[in-house]
Amino acid sequence: MPFSLYMLGLAVFAQGTSEFMLSGLGPDIAADLDVSLSTAGTLTSAFAVGMIIGAPVMAVLSRRRPRRTALLAFLVTFLLVHVVGALTSSFAVLLVTRVVGALANAGFLAVALVTAIGMVEPNAKGRATSVLLGGVTLACVAGVPGGALLGQFWGWRSAFWAVALVSVPAVLAILRSVPAGAPAGQGTGALRELRSLRAPRLVVTLLLGALVNGATFCTFTYLSPVITDVTGFSESWVPALLALFGAGSFIGVTVAGRYADARPVPFLLTGAVALLAGWVLFALTAGNPVAAVVLVLVQGALSFGVGSALITQALYAASGAPTLGGGFATAALNVGAAIGPVGGGLALVAGLGHRSPLWVSALLVALALVTGTVALRRRQPPRRNTATDRGRPLDA
Repeated sequence: MPFSLYMLGLAVFAQGTSEFMLSGLGPDIAADLDVSLSTAGTLTSAFAVGMIIGAPVMAVLSRRRPRRTALLAFLVTFLLVHVVGALTSSFAVLLVTRVVGALANAGFLAVALVTAIGMVEPNAKGRATSVLLGGVTLACVAGVPGGALLGQFWGWRSAFWAVALVSVPAVLAILRSVPAGAPAGQGTGALRELRSLRAPRLVVTLLLGALVNGATFCTFTYLSPVITDVTGFSESWVPALLALFGAGSFIGVTVAGRYADARPVPFLLTGAVALLAGWVLFALTAGNPVAAVVLVLVQGALSFGVGSALITQALYAASGAPTLGGGFATAALNVGAAIGPVGGGLALVAGLGHRSPLWVSALLVALALVTGTVALRRRQPPRRNTATDRGRPLDA
């Protein structure tokens, strides 16, 4: 894999850390800026909305810019808004920085996905995608717990400074190693790309990605109460188990990068069935500490392995939209990241217990599995009757 591809992964690591780190910094931000905890929680919602809207919009706006220029513009903007966020004493300003940062993050990831697959052989898109998504998984393993520790020792602002500092080497590396190239949208019209995005295979793949990612973030969001109130671990175990989930996710994207290109359908079907079984088993055995620890690792691996493979297949299916495909894949993932926690929250509000997010995750994967199976059967040509069709031309 090219060195510049790993530098894109470093930038994605910084951005993933920024996206997830507020889950451990909310109380400190609320106390420091004199707002309620629920108000501080809108920072997370604002970032999610910015990611959903920003991915396709930023991809369209950057079409006529060379990819290196677009990547640098998005990453420098992301870096600067974190500096502003670290310095501000106004919650309103901090909220604006989260929205702008999300737009920049979404634009960067959309362009980076397309740039990454352009750096490798046509049959190696899965490996290139796994390098980028490896940055997100490493953010779960090291970035999010690291941000929480920084917040505990030096305040929440130090986490924002850390994200900005990690982004600096990525800026320099992209400036030196990513080719300037021609404008990303050269030779293809935006309307033509948008029409190609209506292809049934792509639409189904994006839907499956949203459902699987929704299941992932439904449980990830509420993993803390599951392991404390159901499993019985103390709160001091929460960072370690979150990091274990992240370690599993890194394993998952690595495996997907090696095998999803060669045999995507068997990989996805097997992975989805195992993922569904894992969520059901987790829901049933969450009270057992050993089972919970094992399944946190396994489900992290399966969730991100299947999710990474679906992104790869979306990029293959979006070959007619070379600049917008990455944006819509990014948007689909973030739609899932938004609807999953909402579904888990509704189950909790309905009084279904702390295991209920695990059952919601299982339901979302079941929907994905049914949808994918139906779509796959519709794509397969009907079997010919060998007795009546013997000797008939194949195109008869």
